[in-house]
Amino acid sequence: MRVAAAAYPLDPLTSWDAFEAKITAWVTNGVAESAELLVFPEYGAMELAMLEGAMVAGELEASLWAVAAHMPRANAVLAKLAQEHGVHILGASAPVKGPTDRPVNRATLFGPTGEIGSQDKQVMTRFERETWDVVSGAPLQIFDIGIAKIGILICYDAEFPLLGRRLIEAGADLILTPSCTDALAGYWRVRIGAMARALEGQCVVVHSPTVGPAPWSPAVDENVGAAAIYGPPDIGFPPTGVIAEGALNQPGWVTADIDLDAIRLVRREGRVLNLKHWEESRNRV
Repeated sequence: MRVAAAAYPLDPLTSWDAFEAKITAWVTNGVAESAELLVFPEYGAMELAMLEGAMVAGELEASLWAVAAHMPRANAVLAKLAQEHGVHILGASAPVKGPTDRPVNRATLFGPTGEIGSQDKQVMTRFERETWDVVSGAPLQIFDIGIAKIGILICYDAEFPLLGRRLIEAGADLILTPSCTDALAGYWRVRIGAMARALEGQCVVVHSPTVGPAPWSPAVDENVGAAAIYGPPDIGFPPTGVIAEGALNQPGWVTADIDLDAIRLVRREGRVLNLKHWEESRNRV
C-alpha cells in the first residue's frame, strides 16, 4: 500500500475555483506518485476563511465559523476526487460545529465509494482551549478500508500513549497524524509522539503537517514541520524508524510503500515485542 503525507502550505485563496484547483492539483500529484492513501494536515482547511475576505480571515472567531460553513462543499470536492481516482484521502481537518455551541476539530476520511467517516480531536492544546475555545469531540474510531485498519490521532493527540494504545487494541495497522505546529519545538513534540506510537504499537504512522507562513490568519500564521512516515525500528523497517521524510518546511508529498505483512511480521517475530508486552509493563506500575 503506497501512502502519501502532505507538507501543505496555506494560501490566501481569492475564490472557490482557486481552492478547487489547488486541492485537485494536490490530489492529482499524489496519485501521479501512485499513492493509494493521501493524508492532509490539521487545520489545512483554515485557508478557506480567506474566501470571506481578509477581515474575516484575520479574526479568530469569525474565521472559525467561516471555515465551518464551507466544509460541506469542501468535503464534496474531496469525496469526488477520491471516487474519480479510486483512492483514500484524509482531508485537512477543520473547525466544525459539534454537539454544543462550540466547534470541534474534525478530519474526514474519504474512499473510492465516498465519505467513510470522520475523527474529532480528543485533547485540545492550550491555544485551542484557552484562546479559541475549540472543544473535544466524538471518541476515537477505527476505519476498516479492507486492505488495512486505520486510526487517526490529530496533532496533540499523538503525544498521549493511551490514545494510541486504544487504536492499536482496536486493530489499527496505520495511524494517521495530521498536525499544525507554529514552532520547531511543537513539530518535534508531535514527531516524537508519532514515532513513539509507531514503536509501542509496532505500526506505521503517517505524519502530515502544515508548512510556511500564513500572515493573514492569526490562527495559523506560522507553520513549521516536515512530512514523514514512521515505523518501528525493527525487522522489516529502517533502523531509524523513519521510512520516509521530507525537508523541513518544504511543501510537497512524501510517499512510501507500506508492506502490511511487515507489520504483522514485526508484531509476531520482532527483536522486541512492544505490542505483546504492553500488558506486562502496565502490570508493573
